[in-house]
Amino acid sequence: MHAIEKILAKNSGKDVVKTGEIVTAKVDFAEINDLYLQTVYSFYEMGGEKVWDNERCAFVFDHYAPTPDIKSAANHKEMREFAKKNGLKFHFDTNCGVCHQVMPEAGVIYPGMIVVATDSHTTTHGAFGAMGTGCGATDMATILMTGELWFRVPEIIEVRLDGEAPKGVYPKDVILAVLGKIRADGAVYKAIDFTGSYVEKLNVAGRMTICNMAVEMGAKTAYMQPNQDVIDYVMKRAVRPFEIQFTDSDYEYAESYCFDVSELEPELACPNSVENVHTLASVVAEGDVVLNQGYIGSCTGGREEDIEIAAKILKGHHIPEYTRLIIVPASREVMLSCMKKGYIQDLMDAGATITTPGCGACLGAHEGILAPGEVCITSTNRNFPGRMGSTEARMYLASPATVAASMIHGKITDPRKYL
Repeated sequence: MHAIEKILAKNSGKDVVKTGEIVTAKVDFAEINDLYLQTVYSFYEMGGEKVWDNERCAFVFDHYAPTPDIKSAANHKEMREFAKKNGLKFHFDTNCGVCHQVMPEAGVIYPGMIVVATDSHTTTHGAFGAMGTGCGATDMATILMTGELWFRVPEIIEVRLDGEAPKGVYPKDVILAVLGKIRADGAVYKAIDFTGSYVEKLNVAGRMTICNMAVEMGAKTAYMQPNQDVIDYVMKRAVRPFEIQFTDSDYEYAESYCFDVSELEPELACPNSVENVHTLASVVAEGDVVLNQGYIGSCTGGREEDIEIAAKILKGHHIPEYTRLIIVPASREVMLSCMKKGYIQDLMDAGATITTPGCGACLGAHEGILAPGEVCITSTNRNFPGRMGSTEARMYLASPATVAASMIHGKITDPRKYL
């Protein structure tokens, strides 16, 4: 069996599971973000009284942090009341950050577990050797009542990433290159196992970036075999014992894709689709792409490593007049560390605006949304019309390094000349 199949078998009390089989499995941790107050309503409508385990579920207030309108404030109020009533051990309020960042930091994510959240980017946690997947309000209410959910054992495809990344090529460039080949519907309800020498050496932040965007190919979940960086990270934080699952050596993938990372260049996902991927050089060759805004943040591109490279590129420079650069740290922990190391100060000196840790403008709610006709280069994960504000705005997805370099002159720019 594959490691993902072993996790599903373990949590459903079976010795073996097979592709296409439907199992009922125990959920090790459940997370509800502040878009999903309906989960509380569904919980009570289905007869729920108390959550099945107050140490295995949490609310994360990240999409509206802090609240930008009365409706979201009212939603937070009701969710806080539910959390208090159930005595939830873990509650991440508006001072914490993005769910996919704060949960690993809190130690509730570890290898061999099943984590389900009301967010499609829960595939992020495959970076830790966990099975992470998203669900809707009704399914989440079922988990809160029973601690279980049904799963169909997915087909598993291999995305093999070998070689060493050249200068200027970051994990975001790698996953964009993968997206450009597999496309937005190439892995629907399948699991993606990222393998290869590049993955084996990749740090935690890079692994999270790549697994995060597996869902942009339609994947149900993602997986990476934990390396020493992951083990060291989890050992310092994990709230429970964990067991790493390994894939059997004779396992046969449904499909395999191979990429030589050493041949890649900085990439862009151009408007208006994540699969509209081109090399940065080819886009620039067609003429200047003038920018109104740069954005570094989200569960894809708001970690310390992302802010660090932006600060190093922009130090000593200043963004052009009438443009703006929004920096949204993925969590309080990230922000504090970046302040301590001077990255926040350097970015502010360069003219950047620093906002509260959270999802910010990634979902088009507040803190940097776009006006009609504006163009933004962003380290986030989606660029369909309306994602960050107006349906008439255009978004280019890129690495934080590319975002930072592009803001020096207010047009899309190759970061390699600034490294």
